[in-house]
Amino acid sequence: MLLPNSLANVELSNLIIMTLINALILFLIGIFFTRWYANSKYWELKSKDLIIINLIWLSTNIIFGLIFLILFGNNILLDFVIFSVNLLLGSFFVKKTLEKGLGQSIFFNTVIQASFLVVVLNFGLLFEMGIFIGSYLQGLNLPINMWLIINIVFSLISLMMGILLMRFYSRKRKWANWVKITFIINILWVIVELTLTFLLLLFSSYNLFFNSIIIVSLNIMIGVVVLTKIFSKDLKDSFGVNSFLQSILAGIQLLMSLIITFSIILYKFEDLGGSILAYIISAVLILGSSIFFVYWGDKIQLVGVEKTLAFVCMFPGLIYITNAFFIQPNYYIYNFTSHIIIGLIYSIISGFIVKKISYANISFQSIRELAVLEKGINLLRIENMKVYYPLIGGFLKRQIGVVKAVDGVSFNIKTGETLGLVGESGCGKTTVAKAILGLVEKEAGDIIFHNEPIPKEYSSYLRQKIQIVFQDPDASLNPRMKVVNIIAEPLKNLLGITKKSEIRNRTLELMEKVSLKKEHLDRYPHEFSGGQKQRIIIARALACNPELIILDEPTSALDVSVQAQILNLLKNLQRTYGYGFLFITHNLAVVNHVANRVAVMYLGRFVEIGTTKQIFSNPTHPYTQALLASRSEIDPYDQEIKFVIMGEVPSPINPPSGCPFNPRCSSDARTKECEYKLPFKIKVEDNHFIWCTNSQQS
Repeated sequence: MLLPNSLANVELSNLIIMTLINALILFLIGIFFTRWYANSKYWELKSKDLIIINLIWLSTNIIFGLIFLILFGNNILLDFVIFSVNLLLGSFFVKKTLEKGLGQSIFFNTVIQASFLVVVLNFGLLFEMGIFIGSYLQGLNLPINMWLIINIVFSLISLMMGILLMRFYSRKRKWANWVKITFIINILWVIVELTLTFLLLLFSSYNLFFNSIIIVSLNIMIGVVVLTKIFSKDLKDSFGVNSFLQSILAGIQLLMSLIITFSIILYKFEDLGGSILAYIISAVLILGSSIFFVYWGDKIQLVGVEKTLAFVCMFPGLIYITNAFFIQPNYYIYNFTSHIIIGLIYSIISGFIVKKISYANISFQSIRELAVLEKGINLLRIENMKVYYPLIGGFLKRQIGVVKAVDGVSFNIKTGETLGLVGESGCGKTTVAKAILGLVEKEAGDIIFHNEPIPKEYSSYLRQKIQIVFQDPDASLNPRMKVVNIIAEPLKNLLGITKKSEIRNRTLELMEKVSLKKEHLDRYPHEFSGGQKQRIIIARALACNPELIILDEPTSALDVSVQAQILNLLKNLQRTYGYGFLFITHNLAVVNHVANRVAVMYLGRFVEIGTTKQIFSNPTHPYTQALLASRSEIDPYDQEIKFVIMGEVPSPINPPSGCPFNPRCSSDARTKECEYKLPFKIKVEDNHFIWCTNSQQS
């Protein structure tokens, strides 16, 4: 044996069965993985070709696996021979049948066979775990009734966990009959588990691995049949949820068996303090090293499944040292160093392969010059959007009401256009911005970007095209990061660019666009003034060629002279590149300066929308009139405050019936109907609308 392998003492019949099961699992994984990879590369892979190439690999795995097993025993290095043969046959098939280049064919097969190696490695170690746990438990020589009691306890624990997991999943998918689905499937699972366990205990040895394979497979089939035939669920979804839940439940039972086995070892062997301490140190080192290895490097941020990769990476090493502890618990401490090294090798190899596979499927992008957009094209359209925040209260922490932060607003923004969104604090302006960015979940309505609805889960493309400049520059900048790293974050996280020279050159270009200098690159945020910090945030927003920029009161924390600089900078950028702006502010003078159109918001609703000229020269809604009348003017001879909106803003938890503004409305057109009749949209002139209960307002 070139590598230590505790499977050497396992019966040949068990190893043959393991080889066959392993080949079948690889066949099923290969079909799904090959189709996914081909689709990601836009290859036209027919179902016939998909089956043929995986049948070739299946035949190779079975034939070579059995030959090597009988002639040479269970040597893990022989898996690399199978890997090479599969790579050769697969590359030849892809090159001839799919007419791909030699490089593409080899890379395609290398990626898939590497994933197979990870599966084989983890599968073999898991097989060892099941064999040795079964042998330890069987060594107890407990009577059959005691085994039944243990398995009944295990089954009841699985029942409770299964109900909780199925309940969570079905409610998340919003299944109508989730209570019935949960209880029917889990009761059937427990019946199957108890029946099969009893039969296997009578007619077979206590082999944890094989018992689990049989029970899990049968339970998955039962769950799929129940969901598809009785509750008419999608086959793919049914198979996915049953496989996922059964894997978790099998893992829980494996963990409970591990605890029992450790207890047996501690009971049967004396003076294991040193070995136990060595085992714990080994486990901590493998866990820490695996997590560090997986998260090392900037590209890992683009993968999106870092936790899963870390688990896959640490799993082989942990299983190896656990098996080593089971086999010779008294001598584990004497081989402490070799066990750690081999465990780390197992984990690092798995981590290296899965990271390379993950990186191979990231669509890295190149840095491009800031794009100039054609003006006047529909960019963003909001249709009847509602955002409600739940109110939680009571002893049971249940929902007792909602805050209607945004209650049915509609607007659109075109390229090269600025829509100003104004209103009092708490009226829902920032919530509109958060809903567009996907930071809060909308209750109803549609958010359409480039004539395509924005999905619930934002894609990398949308994150690039929709950016935001926050109100407080100090809260938007990491004080521990240099400016070059702050501006480079979108380049790394969204475009996948990690070359330092390329990042610095691009960052310098962006800083020059916002009138910052080269010497500012390696400074920290606290070394800049307020206006310079806001310029840094704008440069970061421009890093990946956005089309829509949301400006959430970008000048409210700045001096008047600095405000003018930032506003002129934004207008120049828009004039040059054609960005669409959603400008949120309280400052009516700023809106008048930068906006093409203005939307006035009150208590979660729009009350008036129109061009800037229409709103400022012909304000029609009483609230808009009150806002404009309450502006402060710089007049040394007249410093009296001429107008104040009477009353307080109503609570969004319990808004007034009818028109939300009616308790504070001082208009002559106010009638009794305003107290109970909801406002409706009224056209004042072209592109100028108000929402009021009195049509005479127009």
